[in-house]
Amino acid sequence: MNSPNTPSRPRLLIVYNADGGILNALKDAVWKIISPATYPCSLCAITYGAVSMHPEWRRFLDSLPLEVVFYHRDDFAAAYPDHGIALPVIAVAYGDEMPQILVAKETLDNAGHTASLIETVEEALVSEHLRRPVLKIVA
Repeated sequence: MNSPNTPSRPRLLIVYNADGGILNALKDAVWKIISPATYPCSLCAITYGAVSMHPEWRRFLDSLPLEVVFYHRDDFAAAYPDHGIALPVIAVAYGDEMPQILVAKETLDNAGHTASLIETVEEALVSEHLRRPVLKIVA
């Protein structure tokens, strides 16, 4: 546990509504191909193809000034047994504290595509003072 005088570096938690493991990954890949409309993890559907992460999402995460930690539903429940957070979710955690929701399930369910998700996460990080605003040139 961190002492009150030691600030803990925030971690961005990417939490999927899917269980971990190779068999679950194979099942999910097939599910996304056969019946994408019924797939229960909008975050997976937006950020991954059948088997790999979308390159623009990877570049965005790599550009962030904080540690990014990925969880599957089962890992997250083990790490935060009393979380009570609807999944999928993007959250921020400081030290041993309970994660704070940054982008809620409902927002992820309506994000639609990777570019809009990146914009949503960027705005949330700026509003939480975890990232400086990005200057956008509109022509």
